[in-house]
Amino acid sequence: MTTVTTLRRPTAATPPPARRRHRPSATAALRRLPLRLLVGLLIVVEAGPMVWMLLSSFKSQNAIVSGGVFSLPSSLEWSNYSEAWLTGDFAHNVWISVLVTFPALLLLLLFGAAAGFALEIMVWKRRNSTLLYFVAGIMVPAQMLLVPLFLAYFRLGLTQTVWPFILTYSAMGLPLTVFMMAAYFRALPREVFESATLDGASMLRCFFSIALPMSSNALITLGLVEFFSIWNDLLIALTFVTNPKLATVQVGLLNFSGEFGQTAYGPLFAAICMNVLGTLVIFLVLNQRIMKGMVSGAVKG
Repeated sequence: MTTVTTLRRPTAATPPPARRRHRPSATAALRRLPLRLLVGLLIVVEAGPMVWMLLSSFKSQNAIVSGGVFSLPSSLEWSNYSEAWLTGDFAHNVWISVLVTFPALLLLLLFGAAAGFALEIMVWKRRNSTLLYFVAGIMVPAQMLLVPLFLAYFRLGLTQTVWPFILTYSAMGLPLTVFMMAAYFRALPREVFESATLDGASMLRCFFSIALPMSSNALITLGLVEFFSIWNDLLIALTFVTNPKLATVQVGLLNFSGEFGQTAYGPLFAAICMNVLGTLVIFLVLNQRIMKGMVSGAVKG
């Protein structure tokens, strides 16, 4: 007895049923309404002064003094920016801030990373107590050190140079940098440095060839934080400035005065806008590296 098998033609696969989009109900929308109102309020609080300052930088002196606070500019006064950059000597103030900020950042990050490497990677006695001394330096207010530092710089003849700014900013930011770099190096695998030591690498070679490249994201994050702290500082810069030619950006913003000592508001707002725009561009360019530096070292291994 023979069995006959019939071949069935393959049928096309039936498509899965389309998923229905779940629309939020009115109750869920009402629950999210306070949060959205709060976010909108925060945006207005943060962006409102920026927009007002930008609009005020295009106003004339008479429009700012006699017009309303929130009035729109009748005409765009582009001359405020040229007057702030050239006549107000804002370009020279920016150059002094660059001469002060970047050398201070270089010394700060170099010595901070080296101290963090020595405290966590190298093995020696009393390294934990030494780290506590650096942490204690974070709690020392800068206002207590201004007068002794000014007297020391004056006796050394450094008050007519930029060295008081560089040395003070480097010393003020060193405790936090050492603490953060030590925490970062603590999360790095020790096997990498042990293997390099067995291959004949010295401590300096391990630091410059292994530790610094592995901590580049953390260095960029700390560098940007310290950059904003140094660039926007007014107290230290105002204390050590004895020569108007050594005024930084923040000190230079205090000197925008016109005839009879009246504040030139248009050029002043223009200079503030240029200052904010420059720092904002730096933050946006390095934003992704900052996020990587904040989460780097979170997982060990």
